[in-house]
Amino acid sequence: MKKLDIIKTIQLLVFSVLAILCFVLIVADSDVYQSIAVSKSVRLLSVLLWISLFFSFLFIFIDFSVYVTQKKDYNALDYAVHSDPLAKIANRNGCDELLEQYADKPLPDDLGCIMFELTSLYETNKTYNRMAGNRQIRNFSIILKMASVNTCFVGRNGGNKFLAIFENTSREIMDEFLARIDSKVIDHNSDPKNPKMTYSYGTAFHEVNVKEVTDLVALSNRRLEMLRSLNAKEDDTTEDGDENPKEI
Repeated sequence: MKKLDIIKTIQLLVFSVLAILCFVLIVADSDVYQSIAVSKSVRLLSVLLWISLFFSFLFIFIDFSVYVTQKKDYNALDYAVHSDPLAKIANRNGCDELLEQYADKPLPDDLGCIMFELTSLYETNKTYNRMAGNRQIRNFSIILKMASVNTCFVGRNGGNKFLAIFENTSREIMDEFLARIDSKVIDHNSDPKNPKMTYSYGTAFHEVNVKEVTDLVALSNRRLEMLRSLNAKEDDTTEDGDENPKEI
């Protein structure tokens, strides 16, 4: 699609330049101008050529307009395929498309992954209703998107799970990202009108025994599952009154 865009643009520009050159040549060259004025045959030929140029330009312009419309439709379809309609961020297909770039390739040392779980979603749906749960998914997605600007890719991995992929990153960058999320969730929970939002996550970065990107994602998910199992064995709060840990 991008290659065709370039070809169509060049085609329109070349035709426009040639048409302008022909017009300048007729006006600037007195011999050509005189020949057109004197000879009926030359004048007729000139008129036919200009008519041909006009219709050629018209058809190229129509072709270009149709292409632009098709490109918009393609982009809209691509967005629908790769975007989660509820969360308004990338969906599972969008996540898989990014991960496929690293398939069957050595795993870069600076590639990181965080798997999130919106742990409060079940309780929100149960205590309030499904609409409140959907709003919480959207709000958490907004928090992830705002925190990820110029930092990482974020997407909804299905259900109450979300994925963040970091390219050219470091542990410090990932920690700063998590700190921004924590701060925004605290702000969200400070409003008594909002159902309480809680989340957990598992991280994977610079792992010695991980060789493929799918294994990196799977490791972050396993660590998240381990944290869920750990929290399931404990009370809602620990003895000192703190919440269950978000990360293991």
